[in-house]
Amino acid sequence: MHNLNVVNLHTNNLSGEFPRVFQSCPNLIFVDLSYNIFSGDLPVWMGVKLPYLAMLRLRYNMFSGQIPIEIGKIRELQFLDLAHNNFSGSMPNSLVNLSAMARTSGHSDVLYYAFSNKQGAHLYNSVYLSISFGETLSVLTKGQQLVFFYISDMVVLDLSCNSLTGVIPDIGGLIGLRSLNLSLNSLSGAIPEKIGELKQLESLDLSNNELSGEIPSSMTALTSLSHMNLSYNNLSGKIPTGNQLQTFDASDYIGNIGLCGYPLTNNCTGNSSSRPTHVDHGDGSEDISLYLGLAVGYVLGLWVVFCVMLFKKRWRTVYFRFIEGLQDRIYLAVVLRWANLKRKLGKT
Repeated sequence: MHNLNVVNLHTNNLSGEFPRVFQSCPNLIFVDLSYNIFSGDLPVWMGVKLPYLAMLRLRYNMFSGQIPIEIGKIRELQFLDLAHNNFSGSMPNSLVNLSAMARTSGHSDVLYYAFSNKQGAHLYNSVYLSISFGETLSVLTKGQQLVFFYISDMVVLDLSCNSLTGVIPDIGGLIGLRSLNLSLNSLSGAIPEKIGELKQLESLDLSNNELSGEIPSSMTALTSLSHMNLSYNNLSGKIPTGNQLQTFDASDYIGNIGLCGYPLTNNCTGNSSSRPTHVDHGDGSEDISLYLGLAVGYVLGLWVVFCVMLFKKRWRTVYFRFIEGLQDRIYLAVVLRWANLKRKLGKT
């Protein structure tokens, strides 16, 4: 077991805790236990016992508890997929220490060694086959499937579909990241300002969280971004203008009541960066003037009629005769209709 490099056990019905036998496998580079029913906490010994681990894929299991801070000690880790589990607590700040994700080359040193010498040729083939066996070499993100043809491209951090809380650490130093997915958690606070330094980022999904504040203007520098989703958060302010963020659909921003600006249909008012939350009716003086005018007109109309009837005897006489005649006509019409109705009922 000491020389074991690759473990691929995905898509089975394996259960239990994270295998303790891996403590005796210090040369492990690739571990895929995804699509099983493993449970329990991740062991803290991973940071010490698996120093060369470059790829860890545990998606769709039942792991729980907090993500151990010791995972940040695995300096060669360039692919971390813990999606669709039951992890809780905050994202460990130690994730910013994953130095393999901080290299523009995208390679962990151990993978680079495997690719660049003959002794590593067998290791390269084993890792490649273990990833692509039975499935496409891909990373699933919300709304998109990214396909990678080279292991060096697989610089991924996916913690989606868990119960993580707290703020997103300052991950601006992980400049090698190609895909970042933190969706469907309960993360709060602002989007890190330095996220714009992730110049190689191709897919970003922060949807369905509780993120607040404005979208960092630095995100306009993410020119490699082909997929992005910021929907269903508490973001506010104007969407930064540039050549990047306006290329996405309005659906990538929906569910943020405070957001405004293109591609959303609601425009920002004036120079304000916040979306208007109500229609501006001024101070209400126009409505008061309207109602006051109607009341004054009604009163004046009544007084005019009253005064005319009071001082014009002839008009008053004509008015009352008209009223009496109208009453007589109505009474006569009612009597005739009632008589006709009784006669028809008597015939039937």
